[in-house]
Amino acid sequence: MSPSPAPSGPDSPSESPRGEGEPSADSRTTPTSPSAQAEEALDVLAIFAHPDDAELLCGGALARSVAAGERMGLLDLTRGEMGSRGTAEIRAEEAAAAARTLGAVTRRCAGLPDGGLVNTLEYRRIVAGWIRSLRPRILVTHWLQGRHPDHTAAARLVRDAAFLAGLRRAPLAGDAHRPFKVVHTLTFQEDAPPPSFVIDVTDHMERRLEAMACFASQWSDARGAGEAFPGGDRPLEDQVRAQLAHYGSKIRVAYGEPFWTREAMEWNTLGSLGVSTF
Repeated sequence: MSPSPAPSGPDSPSESPRGEGEPSADSRTTPTSPSAQAEEALDVLAIFAHPDDAELLCGGALARSVAAGERMGLLDLTRGEMGSRGTAEIRAEEAAAAARTLGAVTRRCAGLPDGGLVNTLEYRRIVAGWIRSLRPRILVTHWLQGRHPDHTAAARLVRDAAFLAGLRRAPLAGDAHRPFKVVHTLTFQEDAPPPSFVIDVTDHMERRLEAMACFASQWSDARGAGEAFPGGDRPLEDQVRAQLAHYGSKIRVAYGEPFWTREAMEWNTLGSLGVSTF
């Protein structure tokens, strides 16, 4: 399956456009701000702590959204400058390539400090500003607890920022906008509850792995990564396949990605329910 055409113009992930006040690579922990003008609304916005988190945790679902015609974007909260492998500059190039592979219409970075994410009013205002600018219907982010402290902080930061973005009198640029739903990914989480729903990513598994492969500085010869603990000597790609095969079996398909929401999920009728009991 060939990669989707790269978006063009100022929102192209390959351009890694700077928002108003965005710093140079020499001041990587300075937060960035979106432009004052709101962009065309997104259907789905994945907000994760580090470049590569979205690809590892829900890349298949993001690829499926794009294939369904949904406008999908990514917001990395940090540049990953504290990572043991690679550099912030290398990771930015890899993130742009991965965004093109998934078919994202935009990829931005909030410029918050890697290893120092906290759910403060200052950071909520920064993330809320990006939410107002990108105007997503659905937000996807980390599970509520994570091995990396940044992941745990990001889950709460994103939800609280989404609420703040909808307050008309909040001291933020742009028009108020509150996403319809916040969704948490459960992939690789050992303490997670049963998923609220699982998305069939069977037809998008190879695209997901292609996007992951863009992060060669992080995962070349890796057996584990982030929330994905090693499975003996099994390569990371095989570990990913094993995990998603497990969740796929829950909905009787080859590969699936699990998600959780605080709210009950609606279904139309009893007669249209899916997933066989036997």
